[in-house]
Amino acid sequence: MSSAYPQTFGALKRTPFGEPARALRSVKDELRQNLLVRLQRGGPLFEGVLGYEDTVMPQIVNALLSRHNLILLGLRGQAKSRILRALTTLLDDVMPIVAGSEVNDNPFAPISKYARGVLEECGDATPIAWVGRDSRFVEKLATPDVTVADIIGDVDPIRAARGGHVLSDELTIHYGMLPRANRGIFALNELPDLAGKVQVSLFNIMQEGDVQIKGYPVRLSLDVLLCFTANPEDYTARGKIITPLKDRIGSEIMTHYPETVELGMAITEQEAWTDRGQRPVRVPDFIAEVVERIAFEAREDKRIDKRSGVSQRMPISVMENIVSNAERRALITREEEIVPRIGDIYAALPAITGKIELEYEGELVGGHNIARELIRRAADATFQDRAGGVNTDEIIMWFDAGGALQVADDVEAAAVVSGFDTVPGLIDAVELTALADSEDTPVMAAACELLLESLVARKKISRTDAGLYARSHEEKRRRPYQD
Repeated sequence: MSSAYPQTFGALKRTPFGEPARALRSVKDELRQNLLVRLQRGGPLFEGVLGYEDTVMPQIVNALLSRHNLILLGLRGQAKSRILRALTTLLDDVMPIVAGSEVNDNPFAPISKYARGVLEECGDATPIAWVGRDSRFVEKLATPDVTVADIIGDVDPIRAARGGHVLSDELTIHYGMLPRANRGIFALNELPDLAGKVQVSLFNIMQEGDVQIKGYPVRLSLDVLLCFTANPEDYTARGKIITPLKDRIGSEIMTHYPETVELGMAITEQEAWTDRGQRPVRVPDFIAEVVERIAFEAREDKRIDKRSGVSQRMPISVMENIVSNAERRALITREEEIVPRIGDIYAALPAITGKIELEYEGELVGGHNIARELIRRAADATFQDRAGGVNTDEIIMWFDAGGALQVADDVEAAAVVSGFDTVPGLIDAVELTALADSEDTPVMAAACELLLESLVARKKISRTDAGLYARSHEEKRRRPYQD
């Protein structure tokens, strides 16, 4: 840290850091005071966290103002980890510690034997180090193989031998992640996956401030904000979490998926990597809506496991994939800009199937078949929301009469629109919907595909995996011998 800050304990005492109200302030009080300042200033609490302004954020504010340890309960992809990492923005820019301390000892209130010894020996000449806010956040994913030694610490025989200490001496301890988070934030993801004995050690820290390492009692008055995440179902299941630990968590906050398609689109736009450098990317808003509705449709589908949820990472990954497929097409056709179409969404099937967990009924149908159905339903919902009243009878009659149209995803937009122009009424219907302007060829191609995909979803026409639009299978069954 910069030498502009005091480098000795004596110099530190003569700065605002040495004032009693600040020198002995706990990390929870520090977070509370900085949060009050941010609330008075106004604006978003955490940059980049959308959709929680009226639901989750007020509960987080209340928890921090109450100086509570907290847990975020929610399914995957609900920004739980991002929120916990954003808590560091409420910490001071820098924090003084006794130089060389493994547990971020406060020079005004040391907790380790090492720091107490240095202060006793050096007094005001005790060297001071400075720790930035990002270094005060420690995060760990809980797994069944995590041990007490990982979280709390263990006796280090080599350190004991080198220092000439007995094993019961505190100086022989190799501290774990939690003591090293002293005067900071310790975040533990998927708390119910932690073994029972490790949960007990956490409870002891929260309740009494002491632990036993290899049978040796060590008093550690840790100053730390403990934050956890968990799946709601795991958290409430008997045997997943010990009751005393659950009782010591002050605030239990439920997260959720975006409540509206528009909000989901905003999150996806913020998170998806769509800037491809050489060529500009233009994603039609109705294509972005189809991508987002895929996730909304999946969350309502009974064949998809609701206990696992459908992560917000799905539409983000799909958006990145469709832009990549459109980018590949632009390179092949030498088009100047990258404009995704419906066919590009079908090319993004791997980004959908990898993000859903299927129930037994879904396994029978197959992930790829369900993913295609989700795309069609999302396209139909988008079209009906934007242009549900347009007359498509002429288009359907053309396909019923035996018309067919092949739409490949590696053909330039002008050629695709030229093919769509052979379908009576298709271009006119799209222009009536105001989805695209006749002068905007790439968007017109995407809008025509959207209309046809809506007809496929309602089984008015059919579509093969190769992108061949033809009369519906039901019409073929009624009139099998008609060309």
